Amino acid sequence: MYRRTRKYSAARQEAMQRGRSQSRMDQPSPDYPAELPDVRMRITVERFDLAAPERHEFELRKTNRVDVYAVLVDGQPWKQAGLTAVLEGLRKACPRVMSTRRL
Repeated sequence: MYRRTRKYSAARQEAMQRGRSQSRMDQPSPDYPAELPDVRMRITVERFDLAAPERHEFELRKTNRVDVYAVLVDGQPWKQAGLTAVLEGLRKACPRVMSTRRL
């Protein structure tokens, strides 16, 4: 009975891999994405409901983790967090102001 030897199968496998890699090398190289800036997002908050207008700027900078940002508030480091935690902190930092109807 006829059987293929390991040597024959290995040589055939190697030839297929060489052909595949050669065809891949003959194709043009893929376009790589552009280098992203260090600042991923900037959230600007302006409040006009107080005596004097307030303006705060949240900068979300790149970190080593996906969807986690190093957050700077008005240029001062705050914490490393995801977007949801940043928005939660923003909500808690800006409490509601009493309505003029209540006065």
